[in-house]
Amino acid sequence: GSWWERVPGTDWPTLAGQLDDDDAPHTAGRRFHYSNLGYGVLGELLARRRSRPWTEVVRDEVLLPLGMSRTTPRPDGRAAQGWAVHPWADVVLPEPEHDAGAMAAGGQLWSTLTDLARLGSFLLGDTGDVLAAATLEEMAEPAGVDSAAREWGAYGLGLQVVRVGDRTLVGHGGSMPGFLASVFVDRAEQLGSVVLANATSGLDGTLAADLHEIVRAAEPFVGEPWSPTADADGLELAGVWYWGTYSYGLRLRSDGLLDLVGLLGSGRASRFRPRGDGTFVGLDGYHAGEVLRVVREGGRVVALDLGSFVYSRTPYDEQAPQPGGVDTGGWRAG
Repeated sequence: GSWWERVPGTDWPTLAGQLDDDDAPHTAGRRFHYSNLGYGVLGELLARRRSRPWTEVVRDEVLLPLGMSRTTPRPDGRAAQGWAVHPWADVVLPEPEHDAGAMAAGGQLWSTLTDLARLGSFLLGDTGDVLAAATLEEMAEPAGVDSAAREWGAYGLGLQVVRVGDRTLVGHGGSMPGFLASVFVDRAEQLGSVVLANATSGLDGTLAADLHEIVRAAEPFVGEPWSPTADADGLELAGVWYWGTYSYGLRLRSDGLLDLVGLLGSGRASRFRPRGDGTFVGLDGYHAGEVLRVVREGGRVVALDLGSFVYSRTPYDEQAPQPGGVDTGGWRAG
């Protein structure tokens, strides 16, 4: 049919009747393809599960609990006019506004800077009991990428995850004829940005990252206000560790998580959550899903076993169960 973003929409039965095999161009699980139609299907699924329109479900279960009262499915009160800006002349053309019907879940929420800033706070962890922290973590986990690479773009569950240099941004961009928008946050820096434009085109995708870089340079993040650690079970693990000759720092955070980082500006960084049985599970980065086990001898911690990688307190510590052992001659002058 016609480009759904510029024409009035139909109801779900009409839309469903128009779908055929060509609307699923790729074999499931083989290739990523962003699907606005998929969001339309999701809206219908939500409506059926809750027995009321998806707009009401989102309003009552997400928007209002977060205080986003100005976010609505159609313009409410004053709203900017959307424009198409001619690429080769200084003239503009009004873009149409309409109800996209069954496809509205693909991008028809109108909002404000204030409300989108609240959404940014949500992505930074202030979920207002709308979503469990563990679920937000799952949403922000990128699929199918090397998360240690310096530049990449991927998707989690409903969220874009973008690696720019040494920073990871989480959020989403969007567009409708006459409008562009994005909300992205750097969770490590507790920094977010909101970009809005009432034009069909013109943003090159780098503005959010540039804004983050400008703020980091002018107002560096100094860390969270101090608070006592809720669970000190990991205290004996904190400090410097070595995987072979690579040095790492393991920090116990106030929320009880362990934070593993390379000490020389690189390395396989990950956060770990205690599982309640003396082990920890990786939440993100290279070791996502891997189990960190503590190796003890005589009640003393001598090593960490992380997916067969052994970390010891000194490089190739003989007291630790080093894979392949350690040369009996020990360290020597070159």
